[in-house]
Amino acid sequence: MFNKFIAGKIALNEYVHRIENNGAAFYVNYWGAILKHYNTLSHKHSFFEICYVLEGDGIYVEGDCAYPIQKNTMFLSRPDITHQIQSEKGLVLLYVGFDLIESDSSEEWIHKMKEVAKCSEFIIDKHKEEAIPMIWKSLLLQAAKAEHIFFKGILDNLASSLIFSIIEAFIPKTEYQNDKSIHKKSSIILNQAKLFIKDNLATSLKLTETAGHLHISSRHLSRLFTSELGISYTEYVQNERIQQAAILLKTTDLLIKDIAEETGFSNIHYFTRVFHSVMNCSPGRFRTLYTKLKTITYKD
Repeated sequence: MFNKFIAGKIALNEYVHRIENNGAAFYVNYWGAILKHYNTLSHKHSFFEICYVLEGDGIYVEGDCAYPIQKNTMFLSRPDITHQIQSEKGLVLLYVGFDLIESDSSEEWIHKMKEVAKCSEFIIDKHKEEAIPMIWKSLLLQAAKAEHIFFKGILDNLASSLIFSIIEAFIPKTEYQNDKSIHKKSSIILNQAKLFIKDNLATSLKLTETAGHLHISSRHLSRLFTSELGISYTEYVQNERIQQAAILLKTTDLLIKDIAEETGFSNIHYFTRVFHSVMNCSPGRFRTLYTKLKTITYKD
């Protein structure tokens, strides 16, 4: 397979030099794949260089510090920082050198890349089945193929995905981003809970049952409803039952007893009492008023 990686990097160096997407433009200085990389002289770049170790082990030296590198290690050499790679037995490496074209990029991207340039975590492990290694290998394998009608488009899209994924991996995560991520995850869980309730109104829908279905604790689910919706889980379920009952009263000829069962109430008396407390009239009265309302005609 490595022979294909070599062929792929040759094609990439011929076809993919500029990447533009999402308000950012990057210039790719080179694409690399090397079977046996030993020691380099101490040096620096005016651009970013990313290396991914396919096989082997060694040391990455930056300033006075030495960091062990091994299979599945990805490390970032930042602009104007002196560094060196050392390996006694040789490393199998994939690498790419690129930089932001500031004149063609937004202020937001200029700021992002300045953040990447001063990141403190510049050596990370990426398992071969994670996104970045898989995209990188796919890019090289696609580039190694003979040219076809979609050849350049596929390479551009994969190269763009790779560079953006690399930047995302090294950009420092702010507290705001972490909070936003937690909130987004909470919203997803809450939406799943709401869908489960809507689709299973005829069942008991105990808090423990819904939480178990979502693989979270009852306490966590209860807290989500209170913090996100401002009502308890029990209140939300009851409101959904009543809203569905109102729809069935308006749109079907089902008996009130059947509607009570359909919406999860244990008996018609309990259903009538709860419905009246929420809607301010009994189910029968509600249906009658709605039926009369539909039959009223207006004349000029």
